[in-house]
Amino acid sequence: MIIRVGTHSVNRKFLPILQKVARISKIFKVSFYLCSRKPNSTHIMIEQPPKIEKKVFVNALLKGIDTEIASLVDEINSDYEYWDKVKYKSLPEGYTPQMLWTQVKASRLRGTMTVWNKYGIKLCVTSKMLRMCHEFDMKFGSFWETDNDAQSPEKKYYLSSSLMEEAIYSSKMEGASTTRVVAKEMLRKKKSPQNNAQQMIANNYATIQYIVEHKEEPLTEESLLYIHRLMTEKTLDNPDDAGRFRTNDKVVVADMVEGDIVYTPPSCTEIPEFVETICDFFNNDNQRTFIHPIIKGIIIHFMLAYMHPFVDGNGRTARALFYWYMLKENYKLTEYMSISRVISKSKASYERAFRYTENDGNDMGYFVAYNLRALEISFQQLRDYIQRKQQEKKAANAFMLAGNINQRQALVLQRLAEEPDTILTVKDVQELFSISSMTARKDLTDLVQQGYMKEIAINKVTRGYIKNSEIKY
Repeated sequence: MIIRVGTHSVNRKFLPILQKVARISKIFKVSFYLCSRKPNSTHIMIEQPPKIEKKVFVNALLKGIDTEIASLVDEINSDYEYWDKVKYKSLPEGYTPQMLWTQVKASRLRGTMTVWNKYGIKLCVTSKMLRMCHEFDMKFGSFWETDNDAQSPEKKYYLSSSLMEEAIYSSKMEGASTTRVVAKEMLRKKKSPQNNAQQMIANNYATIQYIVEHKEEPLTEESLLYIHRLMTEKTLDNPDDAGRFRTNDKVVVADMVEGDIVYTPPSCTEIPEFVETICDFFNNDNQRTFIHPIIKGIIIHFMLAYMHPFVDGNGRTARALFYWYMLKENYKLTEYMSISRVISKSKASYERAFRYTENDGNDMGYFVAYNLRALEISFQQLRDYIQRKQQEKKAANAFMLAGNINQRQALVLQRLAEEPDTILTVKDVQELFSISSMTARKDLTDLVQQGYMKEIAINKVTRGYIKNSEIKY
């Protein structure tokens, strides 16, 4: 059984058609793709790990790790590598890849906990995982603490931008095809979506905003369904499927190239118990076994993807639950990070992490390791962005030195310098800096009067403000 998340679910009745198309494509050497897979993406072939005889495995557990390869086993576990990499490791004379794999599996079993007993989902939390979580705790807690103005303009601007990025990339993973520029313009201007791709992005953005506003609330069946409805409204073949659990077992996840079934979710009859389980896991801490909140959030992501309780939109909803849980646990910096952007750009690794888990006895260490790396990259991108923006802020301060320019106006001018074709409205500036309409209008008209901007008519009612091309800045 193999999990594929990030692809669309397929009704069983369409599988013969998909399989026929796949056969034709092989004969004529033509590639056919379904849903969100891009034409240049490659089919992920996952080799099964070698079977280990029970007697050999027990012997490895009792003896402990051989000192001759102990450092190699630690290295493998540090990145939580799968058999397809382990088998190519350089080994001391007399060792085989199978012997090394036995040692790796034995070492992981010693630190394994069961996180979802009903389906045998296990997790070995490695030293590197714990170290990364500790570093995240330190970073997330101290970042921006030196800035006493929690509502500073640059923070608000980046928060707005990062929420948009998360919405765009989470939707793109599910097949939404549009450019970032067009998508951000739609969200900033609050334009009505013009197609299914834009609707997916608008839905995702609305969902993230809802989560931010309700992050302190517990997860319930009603809120889970509402999140899904927000995510999928006006994007599904059957509109009634939005905000509703699947009611049959006709849905499978199919390989886009071969047309084969790669994952069959548990029966829909098990969804009620699943909902009770995930809500309890989300809302409460196990008093007997501590799981670090970041790892717990990743487990919640995995649980929803594994159960596949909806006809479609499971990937988006799973990532939304992770986002919600992180905010609930007071990881406030999550609002400023677009984790889906990192996942989207390493989607093959994201999918492979699920399949490694399924192939290796439901060991979700692969999925946790991947997501921690994605989180680390996302944080580094945030850090790089802030450092770049600090440099830009210094440049923006040059406008303030000219006199009669406040910090908001300086940031507006800096944005126009970066994006000279931007058209701003009073409402844009009002929302960007969380100020009144009157203050936003005064900021813009002052810039017009000083010659930095020009006022244009967008329509009979709305006025736009653009960069004055006659002035260089």
